[in-house]
Amino acid sequence: MKKKDFVTLIMSTIGGILFALGMCMALLPEWGVFNQGVVIGAVGAVVLLAMLLVRRRMDGKPVIVWSAKTVGITLLSVIGALVLGLGMCMTMLWNLLVPGILVGLVGIVLLLCLIPVVKGLA
Repeated sequence: MKKKDFVTLIMSTIGGILFALGMCMALLPEWGVFNQGVVIGAVGAVVLLAMLLVRRRMDGKPVIVWSAKTVGITLLSVIGALVLGLGMCMTMLWNLLVPGILVGLVGIVLLLCLIPVVKGLA
């Protein structure tokens, strides 16, 4: 196993566990540790982001490359995820079943639009 693969394995495992544990802590009211869960989830997200940056650096690539395509993909993925999350909130928290499903489907379609954008229209 190459050194970069091992570092990626360790960092992604630690970051994923911290993020998942933090989300469980924040989203399960029975545990009563919302604030601590947010902190642990944020630490996990930072470890995962650092893993991406370290991996690119170990590959000998620039850490961040900005282009119009990169910005467009990022915006589309963020908007799609937010719309999907809004639909889930409408369905599960606000008792708006049908509108929530429709909004969630719009979010899924936005995320599916990433496939031809990333792969390129042939």
